[in-house]
Amino acid sequence: MGDIKERLLPKPASAVTLGDASYRPFASFRQPFQGVDVPGLKKRGQGLRSWIRVDASTGDSQIIEVDKFTVMRRCDLPARDLRLLDPLFVYPSTILGREKAIVVNLEQIRCIITADEVLLLNSLDSYVLQYVVELQRRLKATGAGDVWQSESRDFADVSRNSSSDYLPFEFKALEIALEAACTFLDSQAAELEIEAYPLLDELTSTISTLNLERVRRLKSRLVGLTRRVQKVRDEIEQLMDDDGDMAEMYLTDKKLRMDSIYYGGDQSMTGYRSNDGLQSASAPVSPVSSPPEYRKLEKSISFARSRHDSMRSSESSKQNIEEMEMLLEAYFVVIDSTLNKLTSLKEYIDDTEDFINIQLDNVRNQLIQFELLLTTATFVVAICGVVAGVFGMNFPITLFDNPTAFDWVLFITGVTGLVIFCSFLWFYKSRRVMPF
Repeated sequence: MGDIKERLLPKPASAVTLGDASYRPFASFRQPFQGVDVPGLKKRGQGLRSWIRVDASTGDSQIIEVDKFTVMRRCDLPARDLRLLDPLFVYPSTILGREKAIVVNLEQIRCIITADEVLLLNSLDSYVLQYVVELQRRLKATGAGDVWQSESRDFADVSRNSSSDYLPFEFKALEIALEAACTFLDSQAAELEIEAYPLLDELTSTISTLNLERVRRLKSRLVGLTRRVQKVRDEIEQLMDDDGDMAEMYLTDKKLRMDSIYYGGDQSMTGYRSNDGLQSASAPVSPVSSPPEYRKLEKSISFARSRHDSMRSSESSKQNIEEMEMLLEAYFVVIDSTLNKLTSLKEYIDDTEDFINIQLDNVRNQLIQFELLLTTATFVVAICGVVAGVFGMNFPITLFDNPTAFDWVLFITGVTGLVIFCSFLWFYKSRRVMPF
């Protein structure tokens, strides 16, 4: 038996200390992992995968290797939920509440949270290791707080409601996952801001192909990061808007109710008192031999008890929904702040693009104005060329016999061209085509 445990639950690597790796039994009514490999039998499509398991009661962690069908039976999850955790595929951020587990896919954190444990995909990513360490720290801190609170039983309920240390295990695990995802996205947004603002300022002063290419790559990263942050924000907002999904995530409460129903069903069969005397405590009372008054009393007591339990359950569910809502609201504010940073950066990029476009339009307008001046000057010179072509024809006229005729023709042509050019300039100014 010890060899099977060592093969199924190998110890963590020596480079990373994740806690005691010795085997510990699961909670009541939970069977251990059935991941024994039968020699000579190879199941198709059931490859083992490494998981980090964190126990809810002790906070210890261990690395285990199980196949996906064992995880499906263990956590009562469909196959499509486990596909969200597959590292070979890229899925958007998702938080799903199921009957016995919470499936979390938030950036690097891909885990399954139950009332007794957390199954986290084993990875060398620093955020995954920080998640395990932080979860162990909070669980052990809560254990120390429970010992201290045992001396003051009267104030236990008040402190449990007012302190985050007394949240259920699944709430703590989900909170750390949200914190890790929000921290990771916020750090990426901060790095993008540090890189973006100097680059955009340089682009406004020097418009070059290299700077434009760098800004294009920066904008592509910004769009991808904004999409991821928006998805996390929408997922949290969707959970906050649905009370049923939030109530579904209170796994500890559902487990306690199932345990109470199980034990209550056993105790209801121990026997009752009859009118004539005491009856055996091991045998149930026959409804035929019981008097009608007793059956009515028993029915009324059972109805009152069920009504009282339902009222307590509804009040507890309402309180738990409020706790989950406050938890989600806190991280909704954080992720919304990150989204506002990215939105501001995108607006700054858009403003920079508009400024560059204005500069390019101004340069383009200056080129058009210069081209218009050249065209006007070319027209004036063409007039002079027409006059020269007319007088260059081979036919005799008396004007050629006058020695000063050439000077007068040249003077009159130049003055006429200058007058025409000035007329064009006045026309452009009156039409506000050129700023003079």
